[in-house]
Amino acid sequence: MWALITGASSGIGRDMARYLYEKFNYNLILVARNKEKLESLSQELKENNTNKPKEIIIIEKDLSKQQNCKDLYEETKNINIDFLINNAGFGEFGEFINTDLEKEINLINTNITAVHVLTKLYLKDMVNKNRGHILNVASIAGMEPGPLMAAYYASKAYVIRLTRAINKELKKNKSNVKMSILCPGPVNTNFNNVANVVFKAPSMSSEKVAKYGIDKSLKGKLIIIPGALNKSVRFFSKILPDAILEEVSYHIQRRKRK
Repeated sequence: MWALITGASSGIGRDMARYLYEKFNYNLILVARNKEKLESLSQELKENNTNKPKEIIIIEKDLSKQQNCKDLYEETKNINIDFLINNAGFGEFGEFINTDLEKEINLINTNITAVHVLTKLYLKDMVNKNRGHILNVASIAGMEPGPLMAAYYASKAYVIRLTRAINKELKKNKSNVKMSILCPGPVNTNFNNVANVVFKAPSMSSEKVAKYGIDKSLKGKLIIIPGALNKSVRFFSKILPDAILEEVSYHIQRRKRK
């Protein structure tokens, strides 16, 4: 079995790679911009699992460029990929009029366009085989308005809505391909540094989130929300008016300022 993981060099993606390799014996295709970190992870996995001679392929790619997403598919389409994990993504903090436009465009390209392109290309192959899993990593942020992180929240809302719509289409066609969306809250990763935020709420470990997400995805669960606090956020996002959610979200976001 083969799993392809984007954003595999650190955080949730790295811990998903470890879990799939060590527990489920997947061959791995690890994709990220940082080749050195990918090589380090590959070496670690092989040294710690000498009794599991599985294959690991490293691909250095910047997925904020659409052509790189298409190239990634072309390079791997002849490998029988059973599990696609679209994990690459990042955030940006600040008022919309003050945040850097180029960084936000890269955010949109990475968080939305790359997920869209890779999901479409690999999903077609999975549908033809009538099997496979796709796990799109979103965020609990995608379920509510996000003043002071407007582009990030909006990008994750896109991932959630896209994945849910695809899932419904697959069900209507009685396909065995499974779609899942991982929606964590604050996680202790390098995300905070890239987004220029400090989370005041308790953060879950990336290892715990990774294991929970993989386990639930392989069982066919659509919406995966780790942690009781995050589940309560989803509950209130469904019952409270948007005006109240926006106000609450603004005050929570403001506390993240470095």
